[in-house]
Amino acid sequence: MSTPVISVTHGAVGYDGRPVLRDVSFTVTAGDVVAVLGANGSGKSTLIRAVLGLVPLTAGSVELFGTPQRRFRRWHRIGYVPQRLGAGSGVPATVREVVASGRLARRGVLRPPGAADRAAVAAALDAVGLADRARDPVATLSGGQQQRTLIARALAGQPDLLVLDEPTAGVDAASQEAFATALRGFVAGGGTVLLVAHELGPLRPVINRALVVHQGGIAHDGAVPEPAGHHAEPDHDHVHPHGPDEPVGLWSR
Repeated sequence: MSTPVISVTHGAVGYDGRPVLRDVSFTVTAGDVVAVLGANGSGKSTLIRAVLGLVPLTAGSVELFGTPQRRFRRWHRIGYVPQRLGAGSGVPATVREVVASGRLARRGVLRPPGAADRAAVAAALDAVGLADRARDPVATLSGGQQQRTLIARALAGQPDLLVLDEPTAGVDAASQEAFATALRGFVAGGGTVLLVAHELGPLRPVINRALVVHQGGIAHDGAVPEPAGHHAEPDHDHVHPHGPDEPVGLWSR
């Protein structure tokens, strides 16, 4: 039997007395690649933030790798990629420097990087197709390449679980394909994935299960539903507005 990586039991979240998630229960086991789908405002991003402890539950419980979330300390086992933050917004850092910061949770701040750290950073850059841009300032990259940099930062920490919040939203086709390739490699190495998406695009063949969130609850847990309406059209471009404030990611813990 597969090992539970995430267990949510009767979870609920509310903001200012307004319920956002209601009585949500699901389990993600080792090796799963689970997409959280649903309309804008359905509670998808809130769900994964609650899983990671970035927003508090008002009821229910979450376990990570069999440990109650409030007692979980092995954050190096989780790589988190938030919605697009603009990885180069005013930060005079190179792509390699940003990706290398993903090693901090694993090696600690005080220990200098070693051969294993450098190898992990190189492998992460290669996985997202940015090895040739390693020395470039992040600010010179396209939006899709900046998002790839954030994914490489998460991969560099060699997590067991990768959590991504709309990683392909509004980015170019080449970056979407790069994301799919990187995820395939991560899963082939035994990784587990939980990602929020409005639509799947090139990621669809990688996904083995979908959770559909509707009005704060889980309306479907199973096979990936077929796309419908204008989202099924091949030229549909997913560029939707997102909230202005994103929580600090797990790399700062």
